Amino acid sequence: MITALDLAYIPEEDERLREHVRAFLDQRLAETPPDIRARSWMEFDADFSRALAERGWLGLTLPRQYGGAERSGYARFVLTEELLASGAPVCAHWIADRQSGPLILRYGTAAQKDFYLPRICRAEAFFCIGMSEPNSGSDLASIGSRAVPRDGGGWVLNGSKIWTTYAHRAHYMIALVRTSGDAAARHAGLSQVIIDLSLPGVTVRPIEDLAGDAHFSEVFFEDVVLSADALIGTEGDGWAQVNAELAFERSGPERIYSSMVLLETWIDALRTDGHGDPHAVTLLGSLLARLACLRALSLSVAGKLTRGESPALEATLIKDLGTELEQDMPRLIADALGAQPEKPVPEPLLRTLRYLESVSPTFSLRGGTREILRGIIARGLGLR
Repeated sequence: MITALDLAYIPEEDERLREHVRAFLDQRLAETPPDIRARSWMEFDADFSRALAERGWLGLTLPRQYGGAERSGYARFVLTEELLASGAPVCAHWIADRQSGPLILRYGTAAQKDFYLPRICRAEAFFCIGMSEPNSGSDLASIGSRAVPRDGGGWVLNGSKIWTTYAHRAHYMIALVRTSGDAAARHAGLSQVIIDLSLPGVTVRPIEDLAGDAHFSEVFFEDVVLSADALIGTEGDGWAQVNAELAFERSGPERIYSSMVLLETWIDALRTDGHGDPHAVTLLGSLLARLACLRALSLSVAGKLTRGESPALEATLIKDLGTELEQDMPRLIADALGAQPEKPVPEPLLRTLRYLESVSPTFSLRGGTREILRGIIARGLGLR
């Protein structure tokens, strides 16, 4: 069940990281317009990721023996806040740094840790997540992709995944597949495997969205031969492992900051306007109050992760509330601008708003749909 979330505070040594990250970002993004920065963790820039790695800012919480900085979850919280608030292009390394690396550290063999973790820290290994499938909807337990034992060792994988973020530019996928039983077995018989996406039999097709971007892909597996060490963790424990992975995915401040560049650009426009619109000021206060509460909740979850706990349910709650705020910001800001049609809207603000209005419906889909999340929360509260 959901446990109490204690107030958490960023230690001074971790807070000091903020000024260094902010100085780097101010210089790096000085010429980047807000409508481009608004893409942030959906923007793929391998050079930017390598620049972070050179400063020791990838794998921040991973052990030093693997190239990490062995810092606390609070340090990563500070780094993540600054990256997202500034609109940095983080998508290349994001999944590897946020969840694939910690998952491998927790469940991987010594050989897997030695191979993958240093590459993640150097921005040489980008990962994608293989969960959703075409015929499974939001029912993750009903997936049909199957890996069967191969004569002589290893596995043969067949199936497909969909809505896989940047699979067409990633090096590896950690996929949830069935290794025994069938869909009726539900959670039993599911396992996680690491797939080299350059292997024969892997086909990746990008999916273009309404904004003209191709963030997502379909991935097809046809008799893909995986080595024995492709299995991560214990065969048949994939369901428990994937829920631990989802806790990493849903717990960070990225679930509340997708619209931050828009908010910043709107505030700049309000300042430039020269006089206070009481309705806009009221709306701004409401948005900032919600943001402050969600940040405190997210920081409390970071505290639990730092203590080695797995706050899966708490992270689910924050993800649901956070994406609601992310989606409300473009809609409410657009309404506020539309209420005063006589006032011209600055072009950078208009472009940023146009982009976020086109993509914000996806915010409540990625990382688990709202309906599924609320079912999880209801169970955590003992309501179902």
